[in-house]
Amino acid sequence: MSIIIKPIITEKVTKEGELSNRFGFVVNKKANKIQIKNAVEAAYGVSVVGVNTMNVRPDRSTKYTKSGLIHGKTNAIKKAIVQVKEGETIDFYNNVQ
Repeated sequence: MSIIIKPIITEKVTKEGELSNRFGFVVNKKANKIQIKNAVEAAYGVSVVGVNTMNVRPDRSTKYTKSGLIHGKTNAIKKAIVQVKEGETIDFYNNVQ
């Protein structure tokens, strides 16, 4: 089971990373905080202090078109906000791993 799916790179999360060493990830829905902590430490070589998780519900939408109503929804995801030890950082833009 792959724990970390992808990092979250938005203005809000990037600012949190610069100010308070907190980074966001989209993670597997069945992963718990301990598994997320171990996966981030193994993948990025940092010490994780804390992990906060949240389940994001799917957004539903309705579009009115020529052919009638079209209903759709996005996928539900699980986000993890990981706090890294002071002085350490995660660089998402560097290709070297």
